[in-house]
Amino acid sequence: MRIISAVVLVAIGILLGPGSLPVSAADDDGVALGILYDTSGSMNEPVPNSHGSSSPKYIIANRAVLAIVNQIQTFTTNGVSGAPRKVDVGLFTFSKDGAKEVVKLGPFDPGAIQNWVTNFSKPTGGTPLGNALRTVSQSVLNSPMPRKHVLIITDGMNTVGPDPAGILPLVNRSAAKKQTPLFVHFIAFDVKASVFDGVKSQGASVASAADEKELNSQLDFILQNQILLEKPSKTK
Repeated sequence: MRIISAVVLVAIGILLGPGSLPVSAADDDGVALGILYDTSGSMNEPVPNSHGSSSPKYIIANRAVLAIVNQIQTFTTNGVSGAPRKVDVGLFTFSKDGAKEVVKLGPFDPGAIQNWVTNFSKPTGGTPLGNALRTVSQSVLNSPMPRKHVLIITDGMNTVGPDPAGILPLVNRSAAKKQTPLFVHFIAFDVKASVFDGVKSQGASVASAADEKELNSQLDFILQNQILLEKPSKTK
């Protein structure tokens, strides 16, 4: 049975003191978002799409990234004060045993991301999730924006290098040294949610999506309630 396991929300809250973690990014103090796009060979495999048929996972993921760009564009131009909100965004892909930056993390450039996504059509290679998480997290932590997020779109478990569960403590320590909160969100296709039990035990929230429509719904929730509105996940 095909299972599309979708969204892992890792809320790594490094609290700076009582009441120090804000609940809204509407204060115009900035958001940094690093998007890691899984370009491994298995992204060629088909999954159910929103039209009642099926499409390769990378095509569905392409559409998802374009939707993310649209939401960020709306967010940046809809500030309370009337001034554009400050958002740093970078796009990363897998490269051998790690990640490479295909759109440099910096002031949001929708055209650059859209251009890369619309021209991407050849997934290949393995899935170095752990090393890639470390690379993207470090880039986001280096951003001057106070709200920091990593969004990972992947279709499976780690196949190259260390597991993300082994890297997450290092990411936590780096965030703690910089005295800044960091939130990491995994989005997975065609893999059981239990694959992410390791990061879940370290504070991750895990959700699933059965098809493209549900994936888009989960993405919308993450963006509107975690990344852009900055509402931390409740812990039990």
